[in-house]
Amino acid sequence: MAAPEQTADYLLDRRKLRRKLSFWRVAAFTFLVVAAGAITWRLTGGSGPSTLQSHIARITIDGIITGDRDTLKLIDDVAKSHAAAVILSIESPGGTTTGAERLYEHIRKLSEKKPVVAMVGGMAASGGYIAAMGADRIVAQGNSLVGSIGVLFQFPNVSKLLDTVGVKMEEVKSSPLKASPNGYEPTSPEARAALVALVKDSFDWFKDLVRERRNITGEALDQVADGRVFTGRQALPLKLVDALGSERDAIAWLEEEKHIGKNLPVRDWKKRQPLDRLGLLGMAAETAAFMGLDGPALSLRKLAASREEWFLDGLLSIWHAGSVN
Repeated sequence: MAAPEQTADYLLDRRKLRRKLSFWRVAAFTFLVVAAGAITWRLTGGSGPSTLQSHIARITIDGIITGDRDTLKLIDDVAKSHAAAVILSIESPGGTTTGAERLYEHIRKLSEKKPVVAMVGGMAASGGYIAAMGADRIVAQGNSLVGSIGVLFQFPNVSKLLDTVGVKMEEVKSSPLKASPNGYEPTSPEARAALVALVKDSFDWFKDLVRERRNITGEALDQVADGRVFTGRQALPLKLVDALGSERDAIAWLEEEKHIGKNLPVRDWKKRQPLDRLGLLGMAAETAAFMGLDGPALSLRKLAASREEWFLDGLLSIWHAGSVN
């Protein structure tokens, strides 16, 4: 039988151990609550800085462009704010042509109230380049990718696969071009001609935008509007961008040419992002970013953006490796 002194020491050690475990459990729970609250505040909090002081607003346009209401509202909020100027930070391969059109129109309205500079990060292609053209000036890095002036209509066709497995889709429709193309049968010449007309009309609109906003005409316009992307260095002599440089160079132009106050703070404006719209990948990305894990956060955001691309429909102005459009 253990001595009374040993039993007392054992019980004392057990109490100390339980207190330590309780402390770390409470600490872990508190951390999780604080982290969850901080992430929720970050995602669903106010759309912009609470300051009433003059500043340069930074709006980030990244990922797939859909012309969503939250982004458009953010732009409108900045237009009504105390911001002296706006830096439009673009990191996007494009998206839907209609979404890019909506975004462009709101940026143009913003530029009527405040000077706007588009600062291209890694890419402003297709719909991303449409957004950049809404600004008063486009600045890019030397290795940024810009351009991809074009429109795409893409759809899968599994008619040969269905023939192989012996499956036929029956349909009754009001006219031959209703719901065409449908992917379950070979595309008829009439349906393809209708699609070509759609793409051509949107492509002509895109080129007219480049002609008007970038003052590029004739053979020079044909050269840049063949669907390819250009590096910033290539784009400068082609007049697709106005200057090569960094955000500091964009700010210097605003100070010198638009006469905004020198050394104004640059403040990020972020759109409201309800938790139910993020999905699992988006939530994981935001959590990783909050924890300071920038590499995993970036990878998760790219994966979430690529997943979003799967569900795009209609006419697209988007670029990705392996597809020139």
